[in-house]
Amino acid sequence: MDRLTVFTGNANPALAQKICEYLGIELGKAFVSIFSEGEIQVKIEQNIRGNEVFIIQPTCAPPNDNLMELLVMIDAVKRASARRITAVVPYFGYARQDRKDQPRVPITAKLVANLITVAGADRVLTMDLHAGQIQGFFDIPLDHLLAVKTFVEHLKKVMDISNLVVVSPDVGGIKMARSYAKRLGVPLAIVDKRRISTEQAEVMNILGDVKGRDVCIVDDIVATAGSIVEAVEALKARGAKDVYAAITHSVLSGPAVGRLNKAAIKKFYVTDTIPLPSEKKIDKIEILSVAPLLGEAIKRIHKAVSISVLFD
Repeated sequence: MDRLTVFTGNANPALAQKICEYLGIELGKAFVSIFSEGEIQVKIEQNIRGNEVFIIQPTCAPPNDNLMELLVMIDAVKRASARRITAVVPYFGYARQDRKDQPRVPITAKLVANLITVAGADRVLTMDLHAGQIQGFFDIPLDHLLAVKTFVEHLKKVMDISNLVVVSPDVGGIKMARSYAKRLGVPLAIVDKRRISTEQAEVMNILGDVKGRDVCIVDDIVATAGSIVEAVEALKARGAKDVYAAITHSVLSGPAVGRLNKAAIKKFYVTDTIPLPSEKKIDKIEILSVAPLLGEAIKRIHKAVSISVLFD
């Protein structure tokens, strides 16, 4: 691991520390703070000339502050003569603004991709993008990891999957749900819903047999939890037994935690791509770490070894 340096912003330092422990290296020394007027202040406090640098920084809430931190850190590292810079963005904020679904709206995911590139990143490492086509928004190499292996290994350990059905909460998530169902060797069901607003959806139908079966809803992100709660109610009404969920990115904004607390969900599995504050750590939420997956990807990128094995 010679000449490899890992830095972190303030978005998720705990994840960065776990990644460094996996790699067997010390976390890089950087001062990342805010001036009194609110501007981002960054100083790299060690020599990195000629080093390969990875900056760990999900652009989760507050997204604008964390995105700006990432951009300023990239610039600081570039000006410190790093050999190559990889932006490790476990959760890619603004990913849901990936197309023009209405007149006169921006494609902000593309703008963010441009900003990261122009700031000086040579490549990007991310996980479970909300829309796969965002990979094409970057003009630099991007490695897109999936959390499915982390979840599947855990689910096999903690539950009897012989009576399990994997559920996609909407038609758009079929591809992700199918990958879970295939790895677990279980059937697939789909929630057919109609979106009423950005925070509310109405379930129209359940495609698949869930009566008397345990179900696990899988998705890339949960924000206000309105859609997932609607799905849980519809699944229970169709005779589903115990309901579980495996969601990569736990945004949990607005009324999400209260909704999950009341919902008939037995266990809600999330990853640590986004830090979960103590007030959101309710009993039914269990956090799985993706640090080993990200750490292995970083090691393989640094050693110029294929990372395709991580998708098997």
